[in-house]
Amino acid sequence: MKYAHTNIVAKDWKALSKFYVDVFDCKVKPPERDLSGDWLDKATGLTHAHLKGIHLILPGFEDYGPTLEIFTYQDMNSSQPIMANHIGFTHIAFQVDDVEKTFEKAIKNGGSVLGKVTRKEVEGVGLLTLVYFRDPEGNIVEIQSWE
Repeated sequence: MKYAHTNIVAKDWKALSKFYVDVFDCKVKPPERDLSGDWLDKATGLTHAHLKGIHLILPGFEDYGPTLEIFTYQDMNSSQPIMANHIGFTHIAFQVDDVEKTFEKAIKNGGSVLGKVTRKEVEGVGLLTLVYFRDPEGNIVEIQSWE
């Protein structure tokens, strides 16, 4: 058994994919998807589902590692922006070499500030530096580094 992927449904899958490629050095894993049909309706529980998107290889993994799947459905439901304490999946996290530099890069590429860069000594583990922000579509992203 192994972890396969995490999905983000985006208003604009191309723009959001570009953000993750530019900020986190994710790599596109072809082919682009353009999926629909009875099989997709059965799998998703939707009716007349149609989606387009791509898989991105996450940094630190080779071609067969877990991916970030970014799709746009033809018909989508909107929701309120989530916060870190909402029930369910709330964020994706990346370990980075330099939290401040990556945070600045994310904001310059369309991300938005949510929290402040914070440092905390975790006994027996080390010094944690982290911050939460939103990607261009409002999804929460955590970046962290350990010393």
